[in-house]
Amino acid sequence: MAISIEDVHSVANRLSESGQQPTLAAVRSALGGGSFTTISEAMKSWRAIQQAAATPVREAAPAAVMERFNQLGADVWAVAINMANDRLAKEREAFESTKADMEQAHKEAAELADQMAAELESARKQLEHQGVLLHTAQEAAHTAQAALAEAQRRADSLAELLERERALSKEMQAKAEKAIADAARLAGKLDVLEARGRQGS
Repeated sequence: MAISIEDVHSVANRLSESGQQPTLAAVRSALGGGSFTTISEAMKSWRAIQQAAATPVREAAPAAVMERFNQLGADVWAVAINMANDRLAKEREAFESTKADMEQAHKEAAELADQMAAELESARKQLEHQGVLLHTAQEAAHTAQAALAEAQRRADSLAELLERERALSKEMQAKAEKAIADAARLAGKLDVLEARGRQGS
């Protein structure tokens, strides 16, 4: 009785399922004889079938999935740009507000200094004629010094706040640039996926 390819495949499957290696000798022994040439040719096709079954199926992503990926990339990019622009606008507004406050503080300090200088000059002239006004002039001088110190303190505080705002602005700028770069990388990955999808199709 001639041995068919199906006979060889059946024996090879049985040996493999039982944990044995389906060698030519093992298959021939299980068949009870047969030509090594016939068994060898049949085992080649059996191994090809086994290899094909073990190879994972690779399919291109459906058009709907690729379209969703593309839309997601566009959405991420738009969100990153909007976040960066919004944050930069807020930082610019805060910077301008702080700058205006500092300029106002300097202006007020200068006006106060001029006012105190005028008062001191007036007191000096009065002291030329009335020594009793010396105490009042000294108090005015102390008041002027305290006012100038307070104005300087406010100016220093505003300068420190401005410096923090500048540092925060740089930090947010870096975050915005990173978000844009991440979005760009995501867009690049989506392009690669789309290209693979076209090649697979």
